[in-house]
Amino acid sequence: MEDFNQLIQIRKDKLKTIREMGVNPYPYEFNQTHKSEQIKNNFEELEEKTVSIAGRLMAVRLMGKASFCHIQDEQGRIQAYIRKDTVGEETYRLFKILDIGDQVGIEGKVAKTRTGEVTIFAETLKLLSKSLRPLPIVKEKEEDGEKVVYDQFADKEMRYRQRYVDLVVNPNVKEVFVKRSKIITAIREFLDQQDFLEVETPILQPIHGGAAARPFVTHHNTLDRKLYLRIANELYLKRLIVGGFDRVYEFSKDFRNEGMDRFHNPEFTLLELYVAYKDYHWMMDFVEQLFIHTAQKVNGTTKLQFSGHEIELTAPWKRLTMFDAIKEYTGKDLSQLDEAGLRKAAKELNVDLSPEMGAGKIIDEIFGELVEPKLIQPTFIMDYPVEMSPLAKKHRDNPRLVERFEPIIGGKEVANAFSELNDPLDQRQRFESQMKLKERGDLEAQELDEDYLRALEIGMPPTAGLGIGIDRLVMLFTGQHSIRDVLLFPQMRPEKK
Repeated sequence: MEDFNQLIQIRKDKLKTIREMGVNPYPYEFNQTHKSEQIKNNFEELEEKTVSIAGRLMAVRLMGKASFCHIQDEQGRIQAYIRKDTVGEETYRLFKILDIGDQVGIEGKVAKTRTGEVTIFAETLKLLSKSLRPLPIVKEKEEDGEKVVYDQFADKEMRYRQRYVDLVVNPNVKEVFVKRSKIITAIREFLDQQDFLEVETPILQPIHGGAAARPFVTHHNTLDRKLYLRIANELYLKRLIVGGFDRVYEFSKDFRNEGMDRFHNPEFTLLELYVAYKDYHWMMDFVEQLFIHTAQKVNGTTKLQFSGHEIELTAPWKRLTMFDAIKEYTGKDLSQLDEAGLRKAAKELNVDLSPEMGAGKIIDEIFGELVEPKLIQPTFIMDYPVEMSPLAKKHRDNPRLVERFEPIIGGKEVANAFSELNDPLDQRQRFESQMKLKERGDLEAQELDEDYLRALEIGMPPTAGLGIGIDRLVMLFTGQHSIRDVLLFPQMRPEKK
């Protein structure tokens, strides 16, 4: 730590010297005309023409009165040649005291060196921002004819905490987040083409609903009331269906006060959409087409590579009821068991349960532990027990089930969908059952929402609804195995001093 502090002090001393030279180390602007890849990809067009680039100094090779350096910008790296006789003595003196990590702007002509590397032959150089902290620079060397990387910034926790450093020294990380943006754009494009209307609903809610989760609680001073950060936007979007919008969607930031692991972050992105006059069968076909469209737009193929598996998204996807899937993978038929029977079956299958779990949670626990991880190719798991889905419509052929499905891909659910419950009397009974679970200690049970019930009493048409966890979808499409690798700034435990 002492050595590191000394390095920072050296940079501060250089900053003082730069100021004494009459140079502003933090100027206000720079006219950037081109970026690195743009110059390299269009060399024939730009050869001997003047360009200006801006970026971070990532490598320097001093050679007396002339030097080479590499500048890294948003697109990549490009070499620059700095000659004392060209840029002038004061500018060359400035260049020689710059550090790796400093932001610079260079203007000059584009040409190739004798080795054939596209290079900017600098005519002017400007310091844009003096870096006071050394970067953990990745180094490479040849060993037995192979390139070996060392001093790599690879500590996961440090990378997540200091994403700004991670993006600088591990430029490939940017590709995940560029692809994330393209995924959201592709989904939005598909929905807009299907005549959906994008809307916004409240983040601060007087009653948290639409999912089984513990909320974050806050307080509004003026109203002097407790409010919750939303755990889902479902109930508000369905109010809009009641109000006469037939197709609505929202990319929402949702918040759940739960544990953190490689699939869960307290703050996450959820897409929810609702379609009047449709059911969950229609929605399954819709999901297939949405995923296919997104994959082709983003990756140019319907094939995904994930955890060593090649996953094919081409329709039709396999469809299994939840009880059939459990029976297929565990040999147990749970369809006729009560809570006591389910607890006995879970014990025989070595699935741990907590006392407050009702029948629905027990079935979900068995499925999640013993079945879900084995479903690699796209599979619709459908027809869930009614206890598990208080907002879904009862199955038209079996009142013990609901018309619900989850698409499982790569061993994890990536979405959730219903034929939406629009019977206000049935919905009230379901809410009341949830409140009884809460009394038993289930802190994730749903609250009774009188205003939502009032909306249903006005009359909601037959409706199909869908929620997609965008973070998990990005994990799938980019081959990442932790949600933290697809969030620019994931939630972290307090940093140790």
